[in-house]
Amino acid sequence: MSKSTRFAFSKPLKKSTFLLNLNDKPVKRFVQIAGLAIAIASLNACANSSLEEAFKPDPQLQNNSPFGQSNASTPPETDQTFVELPKNFPSQIPLYPNAQLRDVTASENDSEIDVITHWKTSDPINSVENYYQQQFEAQNWQIVERPNAEGEGLFVARQDNLQVTLSVKPNSISNTETDFEIRYIQDSENIAKNSDSDKSISTIPLPPPPPPVTSNDTPTPDTKPTDSPTVAVSPTPTASPTPSPSPSPEASNSSPALDTVPQELREFVSDVSKLGVLQSSPGRSANSANRDQIIANPNETITRGEFARWLVNANNNFYSNTAAKQIRLGVSSAQPVFTDVPTSHPYFPEIQGLAEAGLIPSSLSGDSAAVSFRPDAPLTREDMVLWKVPLDTRQALPKATVDAVQERWGFQDTSKIDSNALRAILADFDNGDNANIRRVFGFTTLFQPKKPVTRAEAASSLWYFGFQGDGISAEEVLAQNQTQDSGNSSN
Repeated sequence: MSKSTRFAFSKPLKKSTFLLNLNDKPVKRFVQIAGLAIAIASLNACANSSLEEAFKPDPQLQNNSPFGQSNASTPPETDQTFVELPKNFPSQIPLYPNAQLRDVTASENDSEIDVITHWKTSDPINSVENYYQQQFEAQNWQIVERPNAEGEGLFVARQDNLQVTLSVKPNSISNTETDFEIRYIQDSENIAKNSDSDKSISTIPLPPPPPPVTSNDTPTPDTKPTDSPTVAVSPTPTASPTPSPSPSPEASNSSPALDTVPQELREFVSDVSKLGVLQSSPGRSANSANRDQIIANPNETITRGEFARWLVNANNNFYSNTAAKQIRLGVSSAQPVFTDVPTSHPYFPEIQGLAEAGLIPSSLSGDSAAVSFRPDAPLTREDMVLWKVPLDTRQALPKATVDAVQERWGFQDTSKIDSNALRAILADFDNGDNANIRRVFGFTTLFQPKKPVTRAEAASSLWYFGFQGDGISAEEVLAQNQTQDSGNSSN
């Protein structure tokens, strides 16, 4: 074949044949480009499907969540679901400021008469209980029941046709959370119907107002003596009971109740009774009429108001010659610190004096929730220590935590102690054998902070004032009084 190649067609050309010279550079380049295009087209046609599959994303990876997150279709934290309070939720029911509503259940969905709201908070149990106790009392709720001395049971309060039941318990999953429920009933018939079911065998019901007070063991108010068997406190009637006069010498001396006092406390009770500090006014001298007044009912519960008077009287009697250590009594012209202790109240001078000295929690000491004192409520163990220890140490109480108190005392129920009382209880440990807890309650691994204090226990706590060896006992004060009386008689 010559350099010129002839291409024959099915039909011959009319006058000439088509002649293509392959040695021509433009023609040669055209043939190369055309061949390359045909090759690429072939490869593309053959591999298009395989390339698409190769670069296609793995369907198993499409549902994967970012690193560190769960693949679950629903969020694991179901608590984030927003729950609303019922539309008829009573506005007078206080809501705990640091609590989250978990769910709401109602026994009657149409009328929502009986509703239970479930809450959780990171605060300890005692904080929740103290908050609601203070709120109910400040808003003049009728306290029907409260948890027992161990902090177990229900807290039931009523106001008009509304009954609220508070149940607090530790979180079953997290040790750092507290669960509680608020059940409210808004119908008088349903309240009566459900009152029995709300009660717990562990609860101690409070006495209905006005609280009963026996005439034998109530101190005499600071008024002039009269021939009447009952001393009038004020021409204006008050909600607080009117204390009766001191028992006669015959009644006091004939009382055999000292034998009913626990053996370990008899000496303390006898000495403090002889000082006459358990009378209606401080600084009274010891005489036969004042002896053994507490012995009338030594094993009965003492009220907060009565112990406030005993505490001030004892302190001022022990330090009768040291004015700098005495507690100044409140005067009638002062603005009452507590709403339930007006100037006409028989215990106003002592309670007002303790508050103004910063020895009990009040609005003056920065506790805005302590608007009421509850003078007729039972005195608890933690309150007794909280009020007494500052008069022993005569200095600022140390900072305290639940762990620190538990490490020192070894109490199994330290977590139930109110945060305000922890500091006093920790300081009391450093007082050795003169610690109030050791003297009054002996060796114990259960403090039972909410347990009511008996009159004998309250008197025993007042037997000694001082800290780490620098103090004075009732026995020493009696000896001093006897020496002074002997000197006065010789003169």
